[in-house]
Amino acid sequence: MKKVILISVIIAILVFGVYQGFLKKEEPSFDLTEVLMGDISQEISETGMVKKGQALNMAFKNSGRLEKIYVEVGDKVGFGQKLAKIETSQLQIQVQEANALLAISQSKLNKLLAGASPEEIQVTETKVANAKISLTNSEQNLEDVQADAEQDLKNAYEDALNVLDDSELKSYNASKVVDSIQRTYFTGNDQESIKVKENKDKIEKAVVQNSQDDTEARLSEMKENLEIVSDALKIIREVCEEPSYRSTVSSTNKTSLDNQRTYISTGLTNITNAQQTISSTITTNESLLNTAQAQVSSAEGNLQTAQDERALLIAPPRQQDIDLYQAQVNQAQAQVDILKNKIQESYLRSPVKGQITELKKKAGELVQLTDIVVILLPTVPFEIETDIYEEDVVKINIGNPVDISLVAFPDEIFKGKVIAINPAEKLIEGVVYYRIIISPAFVDEGGVLEGVKPGMTADLIIKTAQKENVLMINEEAIQKKDDKVFVEVLKNGEIEEREIETGLLGSNDMIEIISGLIIGEKVILR
Repeated sequence: MKKVILISVIIAILVFGVYQGFLKKEEPSFDLTEVLMGDISQEISETGMVKKGQALNMAFKNSGRLEKIYVEVGDKVGFGQKLAKIETSQLQIQVQEANALLAISQSKLNKLLAGASPEEIQVTETKVANAKISLTNSEQNLEDVQADAEQDLKNAYEDALNVLDDSELKSYNASKVVDSIQRTYFTGNDQESIKVKENKDKIEKAVVQNSQDDTEARLSEMKENLEIVSDALKIIREVCEEPSYRSTVSSTNKTSLDNQRTYISTGLTNITNAQQTISSTITTNESLLNTAQAQVSSAEGNLQTAQDERALLIAPPRQQDIDLYQAQVNQAQAQVDILKNKIQESYLRSPVKGQITELKKKAGELVQLTDIVVILLPTVPFEIETDIYEEDVVKINIGNPVDISLVAFPDEIFKGKVIAINPAEKLIEGVVYYRIIISPAFVDEGGVLEGVKPGMTADLIIKTAQKENVLMINEEAIQKKDDKVFVEVLKNGEIEEREIETGLLGSNDMIEIISGLIIGEKVILR
């Protein structure tokens, strides 16, 4: 018994091993990150040097006509005080246009989210109803055309049968007249009698030939037979005018032959007309049926189009469409923000407390980006200079806050702000840098912090941008292909490729998501 149990256990272990090694499908594993809502900031870390405060050359960020100068040489100014202003009339117009575009984009998005109005739905319902009526009418018209076509063709064939019967009778009558004339006048062996007898035989043979069942074939055969009878009657009539018979054959018989030729000729005309009537009826019917069928097909297409329009109108908006319209709103808002920022930058403001030492421009003059307008001497005894790599300097603006650490004061974090960006480049080992100046707040209860010396090294964290309460994910989840930015979302065990729009790239490897994702979704890290 124990042996049997042992064997069973071994078999179970082997089966489990085969299942695990060969049959069990390996579940794919992914590193996932979650879409979060939070604050994101962009920072640049650099090292600078403490220096004695020097005069600042103040210039506008944009070119334009200098509208007003608010200060004079010798004036003392505070932080943020207006120094000068360039004209913004054109910018104001552009802001109005950008706001109008923003309103239009927002209206389109709102309309998309609201869905169709009852009036719009009613319009499509009416279109569908009218299209159904049109299709019903077209189908009924097709049935009527088919019925009329069948009746017209039936009438044409019935008329043709009557014509055939009449032609057979005419041929038979002609045969009887010729037979009577032949037996009365042409019983000899002369040439004329032989000719009359031969043509009488042709007529009799043509009269009895009727081997076709199809009406159109019978018409063709009858036409040939009537032509034979007509030719034979002509020859017999001509023989009657031969010298040896001209006076013998009575005028009554001659007139009878002439009449039979006329009857046969009329029969030929009737046969031809019957053939043409059948042919034209078939052609007309085909044309009418094709037209009616085309009307049905057109009505079916119109109904399908109306139904598609209704379905499209009442269908909920696709996420792709929402993302597109939202992106257009964001783009329009960004343009408004850019223009408003330019208007804000039309004012030249003091970045620090100080004193005006020189005015380089006058009101009314044109100023370019690099033109110095005002020279300002800061009251703060120190400043910090640092060189910023060209890729990072575009992220920095005057007024950006800065956290400052000095080696001599390891437990202190001093605050500061960017007060100047040198527009001229500086090459360091072949790499382009730009010098920026930071105004530090080295103060304690007694004023300027004692112990701060020029030449000290300063570790700087420049905060270039910050956004609050935005969607964000780990930057490693972002994938790019051609001009497309996308992520892979794990949803219900399936991988869904989702195109997204990104915003601010934070310093903690997080990136802002403008559209394409919602909070809580799981995204694959690649």
